[in-house]
Amino acid sequence: MTAAALPAPITTGRDTRPGLGRLTFVELRKMTDTRAGFWLQLAVIGLTVAIAGLIIAFGEDGDTDLESMLQATIQPSVNLLPIIGILLVSSEWSQRTAQITFTQVPKRARVIAAKLLASLVVAAIAYVVSIVVALLASAIAGGDMSLSAGMLGQLAVLAGIAMVGGVAFGALLLASAPAIVTYLLAPIAWAALLSIPAFDGLAPWLDGSRSYSPMTEHVMSATEWAHVGTTALLWLALPLAIGSWRIIRSEVP
Repeated sequence: MTAAALPAPITTGRDTRPGLGRLTFVELRKMTDTRAGFWLQLAVIGLTVAIAGLIIAFGEDGDTDLESMLQATIQPSVNLLPIIGILLVSSEWSQRTAQITFTQVPKRARVIAAKLLASLVVAAIAYVVSIVVALLASAIAGGDMSLSAGMLGQLAVLAGIAMVGGVAFGALLLASAPAIVTYLLAPIAWAALLSIPAFDGLAPWLDGSRSYSPMTEHVMSATEWAHVGTTALLWLALPLAIGSWRIIRSEVP
């Protein structure tokens, strides 16, 4: 990973720490400076366009309306961008750039916050790309162009949840390969465990495959939002809290 150097801090005043905005910009540069980050983001754009093209060519009438098109075009962002979030955190350790980063910014919590903000910026940009592609594809296919505000907001939240989940697992494990494998496989194993009939009442509250699915299907009820919230506490808040504690307390390699 290529370490993005921070600009020299302004020395006119007591606080010479780089601001959160500057740190966020540096983290955004890190996400595009590496080959993995660059090609993953390019792959997201390419797959988004490809999915829209396939729906135009082979989809049925119900698939070409704007809402259905957006539900499809957001999938590459939701499934691939979290890997960039993982690499943004874990590469600091695997590539041994953490010492440079934390020497320039001793307040490690500020670095974590900048990484989270940068990941959300990338998720927002990817979501806008998904919307633009869906709009163009739906218009070309002559589909219904209506889109509810509720669905638009839900998909935005889903994109943010996916990206923050990647950052959380990167912080939790601080190693790229184990973090990626765990992020991909742990939810599958968890869903298999909760598929046991004895856990039927618990699964909608803690299994992302069930609680997040309605976000791409219909405007959710309050209960369904509660399912999303409890699942996010388990799969986002908990690993992010543990990972942040590890980053703040651990020795820098």
